[in-house]
Amino acid sequence: MLSSRSLFREILENDRSFQLFCSIAASGEAQGGWENARIAALVPESLRDLAPKITKHGADEDKHGRIFNALLKKRGLEPVPVPQETDYTMLLERRGIGLMHEKLRRDEQLTEHDIIVYLSHSRVTEQRASDQMAMLLDSCGDDPETGRAIRMISNDEDNHLAYCHEELLRLAAQGHEGTIRRNLRQCARAEIVVHREVSLAVMSHMGRLLDWPAIKTASLAVGIHGMYQVERFGGWRKMANLTMPEKLNALGGQADIATTPVI
Repeated sequence: MLSSRSLFREILENDRSFQLFCSIAASGEAQGGWENARIAALVPESLRDLAPKITKHGADEDKHGRIFNALLKKRGLEPVPVPQETDYTMLLERRGIGLMHEKLRRDEQLTEHDIIVYLSHSRVTEQRASDQMAMLLDSCGDDPETGRAIRMISNDEDNHLAYCHEELLRLAAQGHEGTIRRNLRQCARAEIVVHREVSLAVMSHMGRLLDWPAIKTASLAVGIHGMYQVERFGGWRKMANLTMPEKLNALGGQADIATTPVI
C-alpha cells in the first residue's frame, strides 16, 4: 500500500532520487531568495516598513537553498540540473502569477499594487510550502539525516505564511480588500494547476530513477489528479482566505496587533 511516508522514505534513501529532490528544492528556494531581495530593494516609499520583513523572507529562502545543498554535500553528491517541467516558479510566472522577473530586474520602484500582487502570490505559495513541509515532517521528521533540516524549514515556512496573512489583512483594512480578494483567487486557481503539473513531472522523473513499475506510477498519477479535482472544486479556497495568525510579527519589525476582520 502506498503512503506518503513510504514514498518519501524511498525517495530520500536512494542517492539519485535524493539528488534530484534536493536540487529541485534548492533551486526553488534560491529563486525565492532572489525575488524577495529584489522586491525589498524596490518597495515603494509608502510601504518601506515592509522592506525588512521582505528582506528576512528572502534571507530565509536563501538559507533553505543552502540547507538542501548541504544535505547533498553531506552525501557526497552534487546538484543536478532541474528539469524545466518541474520548475514551479517559472511555470507560475508563465501563467502571469506574481511579479515578473523582467520587472524585478529593472531598477524601477514598485507600486502598492505590485506589493499586493507579491503578497497575494506569496500567501498562496507559502500555504503550499507550509503544507508540504508539514507532510515531510510527519513522514521523515525522525530521519537523522534530514529531520532537523526539515523541521527548521517547516518552522520558517509557517512564519512566512503568518506574515503574508497579517500584512494582507493590514492592507485590506486600508481599502485594498477588493484587489486582494481578486489576486488571491487568481493565484490560487492558477497554482493548483501548476502544482498538479509539477507533481506529475516530479513523480515521473522519480519513477524512472527508482525503476517503479508502471502500476505504481499510474496509481500515483491518479492520486495527483484526484487531489487536483478536490482543490479545483473548492479546496483552492484554503489558499485564498485570510485570518489573523496566532503569531503576529512573525518576520520582525513593528508589530500591528489591531484586530482585523477575516476575509
